[in-house]
Amino acid sequence: MGRGPPAVLAPWMLFLSLAQANFAPHFFDNGAGSTNGNMALFSLPEDTPVGSHVYTLNGTDPEGDPVSYHISFNPSARSVFSVDPNLGNITLIEELDREREDEIEAIISISDGLNLVAEKVTILVTDANDEAPRFIQEPYVVQVPEDTPSGSSIARVRAVDRDTGSAGSVTYFLKYPHPTEFSVDRHSGVLRLRAGAILDFEKARAHFVTVVAKVTDREEWEHPGSPQPPSGEAALGWEQLGSTVEGMDGTTEAGVGLPLLGICVEQTLPDGSEVLMVVAMDGDRGKPNRVLYSLVNGSDGAFEINETSGAISVMQSPSQLRREVYELHVQVTEVSSAGTPAAQAMVPVTIRIVDLNNHPPTFYGESGPQNRFELSMYEHPPQGEILRGLKITVNDSDQGANAKFNLRLVGPGGIFRVVPQTVLNEAQVTIIVENSAAIDFEKSKVLTFKLLAIEVNTPEKFSSTADVVIQLLDTNDNVPKFTSHYYVARIPENAPGGSNVLAVTAVDPDSGPWGEVKYSIYGSGADLFLIHPSSGIIYTQPWASLDAEATARYNFYVKAEDMEGRYSLAEVFITLLDVNDHYPQFGKSVQEKTMVLGTPVKIEATDQDAEEPNNLVDYSITHAEPANVFDINAHTGEIWLKNSIRSLDALHNITPNGDRTWSLEVQAKDRGSPSFSTTALLKIDIIDTEMLSRSPMAAFLMQTKDNPMKAVGVLAGIMAIIVAITVLISTATFWRNKKSNKVQPVRRVLRKRPSPAPRSVRIEWLKFRRTKAADKFVLKEAPPNENCNNNSSRGSTPAPQAPAPPPPPSPAPSVGQAPWTVPTVSGSLAPQQPQQPSPKPRAVAKRKAVGSPVQSALVSELRQKFEKKNLHSKAYF
Repeated sequence: MGRGPPAVLAPWMLFLSLAQANFAPHFFDNGAGSTNGNMALFSLPEDTPVGSHVYTLNGTDPEGDPVSYHISFNPSARSVFSVDPNLGNITLIEELDREREDEIEAIISISDGLNLVAEKVTILVTDANDEAPRFIQEPYVVQVPEDTPSGSSIARVRAVDRDTGSAGSVTYFLKYPHPTEFSVDRHSGVLRLRAGAILDFEKARAHFVTVVAKVTDREEWEHPGSPQPPSGEAALGWEQLGSTVEGMDGTTEAGVGLPLLGICVEQTLPDGSEVLMVVAMDGDRGKPNRVLYSLVNGSDGAFEINETSGAISVMQSPSQLRREVYELHVQVTEVSSAGTPAAQAMVPVTIRIVDLNNHPPTFYGESGPQNRFELSMYEHPPQGEILRGLKITVNDSDQGANAKFNLRLVGPGGIFRVVPQTVLNEAQVTIIVENSAAIDFEKSKVLTFKLLAIEVNTPEKFSSTADVVIQLLDTNDNVPKFTSHYYVARIPENAPGGSNVLAVTAVDPDSGPWGEVKYSIYGSGADLFLIHPSSGIIYTQPWASLDAEATARYNFYVKAEDMEGRYSLAEVFITLLDVNDHYPQFGKSVQEKTMVLGTPVKIEATDQDAEEPNNLVDYSITHAEPANVFDINAHTGEIWLKNSIRSLDALHNITPNGDRTWSLEVQAKDRGSPSFSTTALLKIDIIDTEMLSRSPMAAFLMQTKDNPMKAVGVLAGIMAIIVAITVLISTATFWRNKKSNKVQPVRRVLRKRPSPAPRSVRIEWLKFRRTKAADKFVLKEAPPNENCNNNSSRGSTPAPQAPAPPPPPSPAPSVGQAPWTVPTVSGSLAPQQPQQPSPKPRAVAKRKAVGSPVQSALVSELRQKFEKKNLHSKAYF
């Protein structure tokens, strides 16, 4: 019994260990700029050499199992990286080209052998200055009048670099700046006549200028344009400008008003910068008049024109201009030598504001640009709730497509979502709860996300991030849970009151007062026990007296409850350990038994202790005279004569005085520790088997002499069998009589009246025969017999008379329905005798003796059949 509860606990503990869940592994999220983790916001320059170790995947398994890493790509895409499955080292195996592929999508995964977790990541390929600038047009040939004023714009060259940012910004300069009459604007590429320089057609009809386009941050990428060779071939990157100077002969010539296009580049032009120059020529070749320039409309104050040189300048920062295209109208007025306007001409000028993508998206808080936002909120907010404590604005100062970008949250997935997801220029950022269950204070007190804004349709893919830190506040959302569903304890039965039994433990993950647990017990077996409300220690009542023999096991429930009434239950099993506190007890201290020679007798003692070995009893003979007559079985208590004694004579020879009754002192001792014992005096009367063979009853009485209850039981059994047989015979007889004697209800027998005169001879003959046959019998009346005995007859037979009517039925008892007894009229039929004087009493008595019950019954039955037949005959006639 002591090994029972551990044997029960072992399968449960094995089941609990096997049923423990295997949690999936996960990556570490170390954020942007980290070279290990889950590749969140990871970027890689396009000039990274093939074979370089670029990143290390890093994760863990909650159970501590080894993990392996994998990386895969879309089937239609290149496999750019490879990964070491054990170390997580990612190696570049293909060349990168941002101009061809600026984003690489991959699927990274981590596995512990049972669970596989995969994440989709986007690797941004950043730009490197690996592209050379290219001129848009080759060669450039411009015709320039020889009287072009110094400082005038002659032409504009343009080169494009496919790189982004500063690597794609091109500057211009002249390869041979000295000596020359021309200069080039290093930002716009506008070629001008130097201040003080004069063109002379007679001295030089053509000029060749070499312009170099250079990337701003690297001077080695230069594609100069070589001078135009006679054969018309042009070297890549060199621009040749041939300026043809036309001579002035003083003749009048009309000016040509062609539309002019100027381009204003935002980052290269400060306030007051010249955009382009409008040149008007007087038609008089000999002595031209002075020309004045003015803007008629369309500038909105953003542009001004020099009235003498015709140079148009921007008066505001291009970033402040609200329109992309300005349509200007320049009016040219010829002033005569007298100072009065002589002639006018109008030319349209279109200026397009070209936005350079030089502003990344920027996050703003209430006080300005901000890259960290913090918020405190309670755990488990409602689904779809807006985090109103976050006031975030995102803005991109660029214009048009350069100001379009996407917003997304980077961090634990599925908890929040950001709105809007696509922004043009500026938007208010809203973060909405997506998964309320994942916002759990007990799992993570702080949730950290990165708010990422990345441009959509620009080569540069400018991006910016802001940290969102959410401090969670605890709520009472957890129920106290016991460390086990049941507890098992053992305590000695002699433990004093107030003894500790066991301690139960329940844990509430909530913090503060919500995490405090109060214990209580209840149930039918909890009366003798108490529990400390705070520590969970279960102990016995101060007055409790435990007794394993009365109740060996107690079972009740323990309850763990928090301050708001949330609770859980566990079951407690307490087993009392038996202590050897009872003596073995014989039925009587002095016992008498009769032993038949060759048959043992048995003495028995019982121990009231609950468990083995305390309740196991061993027997021994402590005293006997003589000592060598009897043996005893130590385990069963059976006593028999030694094998050397096989007859009463042999027994009498070794017994002084030849007694037939011997006395033994038998000890019963238990196996407990300490051990207890008790003794009993046993008197044995020994008889021989020959005495038993003389009388079976005597033998039985002798055998049951030591156990009177056995004899009483045998006699009671015999009497029970006799009573049962009697009941069966009586029942069978009753049902047989009930079926054979179908007793008819009481009826009144009326004497027949004389029949009317016969109508025909046949009727008279039939009536005569019927009367003659009926006169042979007479109905003898008898008192009613409730026992259905129709065979008794008393006194002489009187003349047939009608029986008295039956008594009225008695009312039914109120308690229950009494059995219904059919009242009958007993009688007998006898042959009719002639009228004679009354016989003597002795003769009457003799006639009474002649009739028998069987004959009376037969006569009555024949009488009834005859009456039925007579009725049928009447109906026929």
